[in-house]
Order: sequence, then C-alpha cells, then structure tokens
Amino acid sequence: MTYIAKNYDRLIGTQGFSDKMLKTHFKLYEGYVAHINKMIEFLNEADKETQAYDEVKRRFAWEFNGMKLHEAYFGNMTKSFEELDTESGLARQIESSFGSIESWKKDFVAVSSMRGVGWTVLAWDPEGKRLFNVWINEHDTGYLFYSVPLLVNDVFEHAYWTDYGIERKIYIEVFMKVIDWGEVQRRFESVVKFSDSHASQGFR
Repeated sequence: MTYIAKNYDRLIGTQGFSDKMLKTHFKLYEGYVAHINKMIEFLNEADKETQAYDEVKRRFAWEFNGMKLHEAYFGNMTKSFEELDTESGLARQIESSFGSIESWKKDFVAVSSMRGVGWTVLAWDPEGKRLFNVWINEHDTGYLFYSVPLLVNDVFEHAYWTDYGIERKIYIEVFMKVIDWGEVQRRFESVVKFSDSHASQGFR
C-alpha cells in the first residue's frame, strides 16, 4: 500500500493562519508521507541482517507518527468555528474527566504552552473511560498505550513561527478558536462505540 498525502486546501483562509504558513506546513506534512513510502519500500527489500535495516526500522515510528499526527491536526481544524455543544457526549465526558469544560481548556492550553517542541493531544482511554491531555515529545515519546487521540495541537515551531515568531501563546489562543468540534465529537463517538463493542473482551 502506498500512502497518499491528503489535501487540506479547505483550510486556506482560516482566521489567524496565513496562507503562507499553512502551505509551508502542508509541504512539510507531504514530506512525511513521501518518506514513509520510501521507508516501507526499503524495509520490504532490505537485508534484515544489516545495520541499515535496524536503523530505518527504529526510525519508522517517528516518521509514521509524524504523518498521522499532522493528519489529525489538520483534520480537527475548521474555518467555520462553532463552540463545543455542551449537551454532547464529548462535553459530558470532558466535564467528567476534568471537572468542567473550562478546566479542561485551561489544562490543554497549559500543556500546549510547555517548553519544548511536540504535540498536545486530548486522548481517550477506552478501558478507564476517561480523557487525558497528553504531551507527546517529538512524535514518538509520551503516548498513553491503547489511548486514542481525539484532538491534536501541533506545537512544533514550524506550526506558528511564520505568523507569530516566539509568541506561541498567541498561536495557541488562535488554535483554540479554529477547533472543529464536530470532527472531535465524531472521533469520540466512533472510538466509544468501538471500545464498548469490545468491552467484554478487554485487553489481555
């Protein structure tokens, strides 16, 4: 299977995100997709007893997660922002896990503001049936095993430097105003439905 870069041109014109910054970011994402395809081809054909195979294999998760995290990030952004429906299942779960939507938001912004480069992810633990705000360092360190990302914010410098320079906090404020809560709710409903259907089996 060859991975194909998804088209996110629908985001061009998003308030607070210049066309230049978005197009540069799309190009970077497309690079991950191209590189993953090259790595898969190499791993399929390489001598499994070589150091080159070992090193590409070790690097694979970093590149693959970089591709998928960008897709989740662009996928949960919108030009037509609407506040989270406070009567939705996602809103009720946020309140259950964090005490209130405002408490969740404060924590999500705090994680996004941490020093260093990486990702902030609102993740669902299907076994514990609760949400966590998680910091993922680079692309492959900090995941909660078996958890599912619902909302992703890219806080690598390339995500905001063109428009905001060192003012990451301003970028975070802008990002919070372009979240596609409909998409995040859809992700939540899908994973809850799946996890509930497998609840009797559990993780063994």
